[in-house]
Amino acid sequence: MWLADGWKEFEVLDCSDGEKLEVWGGYKLIRPDPQVIWNTPKLDDGWTNWNGHYHRSSRGGGQWEMRKLPEEWTIQYPLPKEVGRNLTFHLKPFAFKHTGVFPEQATNWDWFSKLIKERTLEGKECRVLNLFAYTGGATISSAAAGAKVTHVDASKGMTNWAKENAASSGLADAPIRWLIDDCVKFVEREIRRGNRYDAIIMDPPSYGRGPKGEVWKIEERIFELISLTSELISDDPLFFLINSYTTGLQPAVLQYMISTAIEAKHGGHTICGEVGLPVKDNGLVLPCGASGRWTAK
Repeated sequence: MWLADGWKEFEVLDCSDGEKLEVWGGYKLIRPDPQVIWNTPKLDDGWTNWNGHYHRSSRGGGQWEMRKLPEEWTIQYPLPKEVGRNLTFHLKPFAFKHTGVFPEQATNWDWFSKLIKERTLEGKECRVLNLFAYTGGATISSAAAGAKVTHVDASKGMTNWAKENAASSGLADAPIRWLIDDCVKFVEREIRRGNRYDAIIMDPPSYGRGPKGEVWKIEERIFELISLTSELISDDPLFFLINSYTTGLQPAVLQYMISTAIEAKHGGHTICGEVGLPVKDNGLVLPCGASGRWTAK
């Protein structure tokens, strides 16, 4: 399992009975987590002295209950010393329990930012395509390491949020293209244009809609998209990364898709595994989905 254990201002304190207790920049939040199917004693005082608690509704969705929680605040993440930059993320509690950052993805930021930095120190350009780019964690990690990034997401609001994160991280003038577009259609157009990328990152949702109402269901579309993006890989590639939070898309499934769609065409090496967050109160690890990593060497 790959652990996101480099955070200084975020921590999972405990998890029990379908919920996790976290600290985000000094504020304690309780949020639901479907992976937490155990029911252990809630001994941490944060379970009662919290700043924000997201309550699920039996009818679907839910709402936040807040105590002295600001509408927006920031936290920083230190990229590896090889990269030498802190990233700044704007946080706010919004619908569907989210805060604007998936902290477990920091383990992937560490991994690929070092690869990009090594490449750029050799004097080589690194062109990164980030699909389903959300609030830009992977985008600004890549840019901080010296990459030229194309950031694609269907949501204008999320893209604007990502721009704020870039600016707060000192990357307002970094070579980032911000595109609001349906990711599959964008990839298809890029293939026709003959554009190529040295690294591709994708974090597809289980279900979603594009800017014109295009329906996305991951089980029906993901292998097609991986196969399509394999046509965008340059002649001097660096890596491919896909993340999954969807039940059924376990590491072995990711391994099979990447191996057949990318490795069979471009060679290289594929490794897939779970990503997780350490839990402070008991020393265990909270599983947070899976990632598949392909490298050309």
